[in-house]
Parts: sequence; C-alpha cells; structure tokens
Amino acid sequence: MDRARHARSVVLVEGISDQIAVETLASLQGRNLTEDGVVVVPIGGARSVSKFLARFGPAGAGLRVSGLCDAAEERHFRRELARAGYARPETRGELEEEGFFVCDRDLEDELIRAVGPDAIEAILAQAGDLASFRTLQHQAAWREAGFVDQLRRFLGAGARRKLRYAGLFVRALDLDRQPRPL
Repeated sequence: MDRARHARSVVLVEGISDQIAVETLASLQGRNLTEDGVVVVPIGGARSVSKFLARFGPAGAGLRVSGLCDAAEERHFRRELARAGYARPETRGELEEEGFFVCDRDLEDELIRAVGPDAIEAILAQAGDLASFRTLQHQAAWREAGFVDQLRRFLGAGARRKLRYAGLFVRALDLDRQPRPL
C-alpha cells in the first residue's frame, strides 16, 4: 500500500493475477503507471472493496478510484460504491461512468476468450505446460468439460500458474481487440 501514498489514481482489482494483467497491458501500451500516478491495487476479493473505497475514495484519500469486478460481484460493487459516496450506479453503463468495468465471468475468462484456444495452447507449449494440460484434459472428471473450464482448472491447480499466465495471455493479445474491461 506504500505505492498508493503518492498516487493520484487507484485501480482496484480483485487479485494479483488481475493486477499483473492490468500492469502488463499498460506496459505494452507504453504507459508508465508510476509516472502517471496510477497504482493498481489487488483487494483480495470483491468483498473487500468497501474497505478500499473508504480508504482511497471521497471519504478517504480523495483519489480517483476505478476498477474491475467479476460479473457475479457487479451488484455488490454498485452497492458499495453508493455507500462510499459515489452516485449509485443502477446500470452497467453507469458503473462504467464511475470507472468500474465488469468482466464477463472474470478477467481470466475475458483473456481466454480474447486470446483464443490455439494461441493459448501455443503459449502453454512454449512454457512447457502443454503436456500437463493435456493430462488434465484426459482425466475422467475433465474429459467432457469445455476448453475454458479445463483451462481455468489447470491454471488454478498449479502453484502460481494464474500469476504467470496472466502476463503471458496479455502479451498474446491483439491490442486492437483487448477485452473491454481492460
């Protein structure tokens, strides 16, 4: 949180993999978030947003606060924004006007769709994980699942995989077709 002390703007994200994705995209776009006075803060899950809005928002440090949330947490974010002194966003568009963007399912899912299965498999191969992913795909419990569900399980099962692949998936994006929440 020391980085936020000198910030003019804070971007709240649910977890560290989301932070890595946002910071990687900014770097690819030639932005230096530190010079811009922007700090990306992982909040440890959507249910913590009220604490961070209170700390950084109008009743706290008075910084410009924006962020990302998962679709399942949209209603919670709207409610907590209103409690923190923001206009109560009633629609997704109003939520975006406040600087908060909703990820369809979550940011990981947005990235998987944007990058696509073929590119993702190439990334897994290059990282030396494709054989392990294939093993998971052939397990009885996952054989009938779709690619996205298999990949989500694979990323969540390995130590720090979600963190490592967040940046790799962002680097594979066509920057003209990045997910809307980013």
